[in-house]
Amino acid sequence: MESRFRPGDIVQHFKRELLTEEERAGNMYLYEIVGVALHSETREEMMVYKPLYGEGGMYVRPLGMFLSEVDHDKYPEIRQQYRFEKI
Repeated sequence: MESRFRPGDIVQHFKRELLTEEERAGNMYLYEIVGVALHSETREEMMVYKPLYGEGGMYVRPLGMFLSEVDHDKYPEIRQQYRFEKI
């Protein structure tokens, strides 16, 4: 699967839409893309990304999940189409 993101891209999680202006000012739900990695055992592609808020760190999520669409049945108020979108 090919990713639509490149290392260094800044993306937002769809839940950012639910934040107050004050929370948005703190970069909540904003992330920097590190890149795509392969799980050493399963060879599954994983997105590596780091938050631009809080204590930092680095996270990994299966690429298919990272690129998935928002469940608009569960979150009908969300306008964003995908779980993560480039800003």
